[in-house]
Amino acid sequence: MTRGRARGAAGPGFELRTDLLTRVAQAHDASHYLLRPEVVVRAHDRDGVVAAMREATRRGLPVTFRSGGTSLSGQASGGGVLVDTRTRFTRVEVLDGGDRVRCEPGATLRLVNAHLLRHGRRLGPDPASEIACTIGGVVANNSSGMSSGTARTAYRTVEAMTVVLASGTVVDTGAPDADARLRAAEPALHRGLAELRDRVRGSAAMRAEVERQFSMKNTMGYSVNAFVDHDEPVKILEHLIVGSEGTLGWVADVTFRTVPLLAHAATTLLVLDSLEHATDALVPLVASGAEAIELLDAASLRVAAADPAADPSMRSLASGAGIQHQTALLVEYRAATPDGLAPFQEAARDVVGSLAGSLAVPATVTTDAATRERLWRVRKGLYTAVAGARPPGSTALLEDVAVPVADLTATVRDLGALFERRGYGGAVTFGHAKDGNLHFMITPRLGDRAELDRYAAFSDDLVDLVLGHGGTLKAEHGTGRIMAPFVRRQFGDELYAVMREVKGLFDPAGLLNPGVLITDDDHEHLRHLKVESSAGGDDAPLVDRCVECGYCEPGCPSRTVTTTPRQRIALLKEMAAAPPAERRELERQYAYQGVQTCAADSLCVQACPVGIDTGVVMKGHRARSQPRVVQRGGVAAAERWGSVVTGLRGALGVVEALPTPLVRVASEVARGVVGADVVPRVDADLPGPGPRRGTTGVVPDDGDADARAVLFASCTGELFAPADGGLPAGAGGGDGASRPVGAEAAFRALCERAGVGLVVPDKIGGLCCGTPWSSKGLPDGAAAMARKVVDALWVATREGALPVVSDASSCTHGLAETARHLTGTDPRDERARERFARLRVVDAVTFVRTDVLPALAARGVDVARAGDVVVHPTCATVHLGAVDDLRAVAEAVADRATVPAAWGCCGFAGDRGMLHPELTAGATRAEADEVAARAATLPGGAFDAHVSSNRTCEMGMTRATGQDYVHVLELLEAATRTTSASPR
Repeated sequence: MTRGRARGAAGPGFELRTDLLTRVAQAHDASHYLLRPEVVVRAHDRDGVVAAMREATRRGLPVTFRSGGTSLSGQASGGGVLVDTRTRFTRVEVLDGGDRVRCEPGATLRLVNAHLLRHGRRLGPDPASEIACTIGGVVANNSSGMSSGTARTAYRTVEAMTVVLASGTVVDTGAPDADARLRAAEPALHRGLAELRDRVRGSAAMRAEVERQFSMKNTMGYSVNAFVDHDEPVKILEHLIVGSEGTLGWVADVTFRTVPLLAHAATTLLVLDSLEHATDALVPLVASGAEAIELLDAASLRVAAADPAADPSMRSLASGAGIQHQTALLVEYRAATPDGLAPFQEAARDVVGSLAGSLAVPATVTTDAATRERLWRVRKGLYTAVAGARPPGSTALLEDVAVPVADLTATVRDLGALFERRGYGGAVTFGHAKDGNLHFMITPRLGDRAELDRYAAFSDDLVDLVLGHGGTLKAEHGTGRIMAPFVRRQFGDELYAVMREVKGLFDPAGLLNPGVLITDDDHEHLRHLKVESSAGGDDAPLVDRCVECGYCEPGCPSRTVTTTPRQRIALLKEMAAAPPAERRELERQYAYQGVQTCAADSLCVQACPVGIDTGVVMKGHRARSQPRVVQRGGVAAAERWGSVVTGLRGALGVVEALPTPLVRVASEVARGVVGADVVPRVDADLPGPGPRRGTTGVVPDDGDADARAVLFASCTGELFAPADGGLPAGAGGGDGASRPVGAEAAFRALCERAGVGLVVPDKIGGLCCGTPWSSKGLPDGAAAMARKVVDALWVATREGALPVVSDASSCTHGLAETARHLTGTDPRDERARERFARLRVVDAVTFVRTDVLPALAARGVDVARAGDVVVHPTCATVHLGAVDDLRAVAEAVADRATVPAAWGCCGFAGDRGMLHPELTAGATRAEADEVAARAATLPGGAFDAHVSSNRTCEMGMTRATGQDYVHVLELLEAATRTTSASPR
């Protein structure tokens, strides 16, 4: 475990990485702290973690565990050994019909809840970071959230866990004889916990202070309430681990009791004329059964009112005298059924009516989804608005505290005065009002000495303020480094001494996450600060506003292979500021780990709270790396695309005819000479060429010549033949399974049977959606193709009268993004942009759901049922908002259509899965495992069909699962086919 070890060196059950890029990338998390690890360990299994911990202990190296890296207080960063416990630890097992769930630490909260969804259950903790935070962090931080209160936290809902202690001892707290096993394996720890239990319980003062402290949301220090709440040392251990932030051990798996999923909601936004009236309203609102009550101070309302997408009632606040002292309460009621929600709605209306004299704007209680989304945007958009608009070089620092609800009014007022006194007048305060839990955001420049001194003074004042109101310095975000120096002050000497003894019992050498939660350094919170820097150049305006929250990471196809969007951006900033030698080394590695292995699917922008599209950034790097001759070649290819496709089809035909081993060796040699990012690897699963795109339209059999849409068939159907199998037995009207016909042929047949006419653009063989050029960084070629496409579609659509329908979701998305390529000053671009703005692009799956399926039903066309079908949505269906359409079309033909909880972008990304097969292998592993596991539970041990909506994605998933994936329209076509109606 020294820095000199080669990258990728292996130990028993783990992999060591000591290369510069990995260590720099892994140093970054969501907090404002930055510690560069000496070694990054990627453990393969629990035994690998045990082995890594023992080796680190032997060498005296500190150990920090990292899963999601979404924690805000500095608890997920360390300077010694950083153990990645996310990549290989994502298993989720639903127990007792969803009443319990066992999870590994790398599973995200969203993934676990997705598994629980069909059981009508969810986890109790509901932090705002649920898209990215992992179970490891939920346990380590004792997570809660806006509706969990103090009853549905990780501490209150944990049932059992498997813990790896610093010594390497593995403790299963759920075993029937768990306490006896702990006594035998760790006698000093067992005895010490029992003695501390008796000491705390024997002191009336300590017991009373424990009860006071934990009557609020409280994540400061260790969960010493375990000594009051539990008798057996093993159960005390279990609950001490919750909230211990990796300083006492590592949780290999945990079992939670779940809570009901309350799927029906009613929401109201109460804007009251003063803070006092708002906090006075809490009593009747809580009594009425509100599930969540979110407070927004006047500064928050000013930010929210400036959002053009906010509810009109909110925007109206900015008129007239403007926002002065108003305070808002966003209130939500939830129930399992509409009938169950009705009494809450009635109670809510009564409360709203009683507050009429204090309301600054009228309020209603609504169940309308669109209105509720606009109201919640007021709350959820605050972070985006403030963090995204922060000054260059400043840090978005989100803090949280809690006070008794009776002190809430005074605390909010005192915070406002503190912000003004210390120069943070633009800070916004919001939070979970019924818990007395407040969040606020400031944006200090931590690299400036004077500002750092100001921030230090602010922190001291904050401690005085919160503790003066009987509160806790950390309610949800964990103690971390930011509040570790103040634990003694909050809990007092006696309970702090108990915490020190807890640390000594679990971690005698002090190697687990030193500096976190317990520290002797009064200035720990001011050390190892992350100083914001700029990526510089063309990247700066695109990425500098990144807050490194990590929300982008779970959906990134390369997250287990190379780097994630957060890491790509962090590395760009690090390279811009690095010394020359370090910069050269980082740039050398970044070419592959950052640029080449980015699938550029842009799912990251869907998750990013400040709207960064890292895929676009990486495409920019590809474009800048392309020589001018290559850019000219891209234009030439666009101008002669029909000939290019013919050549590629011919090459695929040759490859199909030759022995696979020979072709594979030849491709590997070429990749070694020319480059792996240029020459694809040829494997046995590469299809041969597909049929040419049709040049004629579809005229319904009733003779109606009026077309309903323009068919823009994808050229991927020409390049890659349909799958050899994948349709269930009996599909197509026969006894055995028929072969898929391809997406274009299937769509044409379905439209013909439905009486839906289609036209085809002139010279379709030379047209393309433009994605190949944009993904490879060839903007000139993308623009050339975009002009051709717009000109052809303008005529075919009768100047925008007909929708454009594509039969591959990635191509539909590519067409929808056409305007992005028309950015030049060329008059042709301006005309093309104007014309394109009048075109409507629709995916074939969406068109079939909205137009074709109803027409088939009206004509009495029977749809044969396909039993159990598994559905793979694509990144393009997400961008298009067509995931529900894909599911609906699958459900039209299947008895049961299953979308795996672990589905994600397959990483095939056109040809990137052939250039870098490791990208697709890593991206699809979790989904493929889930598909296999679910198939094993079915009566026949297999799904009847596997469907998606894009040929290359189908190829990627076929490779991952060993099962033929087909376009969902191919399945529907076969299910509506009769012997006399086979597509031509």
